[in-house]
Amino acid sequence: MASNNVVVDRCDFKAGDSVKGRYTVSKTLGEGSFGKVYLVTDYSGSKYALKLLRLYDVPPDIREPLTKRFVMEFKTGQIKSDNLVQALDYGDVGGNPFIVMEFCPGGDLTPYLGNCGDRAATICQHVLQGLQALHINGKVHRDLKPENVLFKDGGIAALTDFGISGDRNHRMTQRNIFGKANQIFGTYAYMPPEQINRKGDAMVLPTTDIFSFGALAYQLLTGELPFGTLESHNDLAVYQKRLKDNEWNRLRLDGVRNGQQWRQVIEGCLVPDFKKRLQTAEEVMRLLPQHTEMPKPYVPVAQVYEQPRSSGYFLNVLEGEDYGKRFDLSQFTRQGKRLLTIGRSPENTIVLKSEIDCFVSRQHSTIEVNEQGDEWVLRNGQWNRESRQWMPSRNGTFVNSIEVSPFGYYISPGDIITIGEVKMRFEKY
Repeated sequence: MASNNVVVDRCDFKAGDSVKGRYTVSKTLGEGSFGKVYLVTDYSGSKYALKLLRLYDVPPDIREPLTKRFVMEFKTGQIKSDNLVQALDYGDVGGNPFIVMEFCPGGDLTPYLGNCGDRAATICQHVLQGLQALHINGKVHRDLKPENVLFKDGGIAALTDFGISGDRNHRMTQRNIFGKANQIFGTYAYMPPEQINRKGDAMVLPTTDIFSFGALAYQLLTGELPFGTLESHNDLAVYQKRLKDNEWNRLRLDGVRNGQQWRQVIEGCLVPDFKKRLQTAEEVMRLLPQHTEMPKPYVPVAQVYEQPRSSGYFLNVLEGEDYGKRFDLSQFTRQGKRLLTIGRSPENTIVLKSEIDCFVSRQHSTIEVNEQGDEWVLRNGQWNRESRQWMPSRNGTFVNSIEVSPFGYYISPGDIITIGEVKMRFEKY
């Protein structure tokens, strides 16, 4: 991991340069403020995309958190799905980390906007399958837009650029680490209201990606953005007001070929209130014209922990500062505990680290389990002994995309629990 005080070498590859003796640079594919992507080949002539994090251009005080974020991007890219661009290798050169990924020769989605013919349903199905693979692994893409949908051989659409998936470090976002100013500005067209003006009770949920998908699908069909022109800061306030008021251009959609068949799915995705929006990629898939059944995304073996001999339940942390940690819930039930508290205060049964932000409350949630240990109920908030009343958390607790009330929600293996910036999967072993 890069240290703030470590000097890193300046590294600017040219065609013909060798990277670690394993890859040969062919050309530059693109770049942001501190990231650069190259087309490279290996010894056999196979083509890959190599993304270099240019730490020599990064302020020293954010090198370490930025490298952690880059590692997370690599791990996200290892989720097995035909509709995600796969991350294949990780290394560093001169102290600058790099990721080697699949090369997608078909380019991105941009040329197809308003010009996709009969391919719209297939492209959207591929995008949704990629989102579903992310969501069941506790990831939210957060930056779905045409430039981040690439085409593999055979015309398979795949999602890429997981640099902010599961990360909300405001300081790095403001410093514009991975994108140029115009690229960052352009993403506003696909952001839901809760992502633009984030409030404490709006966690980053799969519904963030569902809204972005709705905007993307509309643009794919019509060639235009759903809430009007967005080319300058002068357009931004008007665009965001229309977005908040759900005033997207329905007539434009109805005017395109088969546009009315898409009305229900786009209407359901672009709802301003994330609680009333379509909640899962699978729900959206069912509404697609020419719908075909979506296969269950494959969960890679690399993400499955070694199986202990005894059976029980645990929480697997998929996102957050405790990433990779596993809380064995059954160890508490074997001790006779039926109430398990969750929060950042050390007095909790399950203590979640929340140093970068404070979206995890000191006393955030409560899990109750029956005497047999096979029924688990998650509640938002905890009982306060001093006030002798139930105190809900400020930022809420969610299962998948459903907000949990103090009355509770029965959780099942595979459910994704969101508490602040932490995402955990409830699992049985």
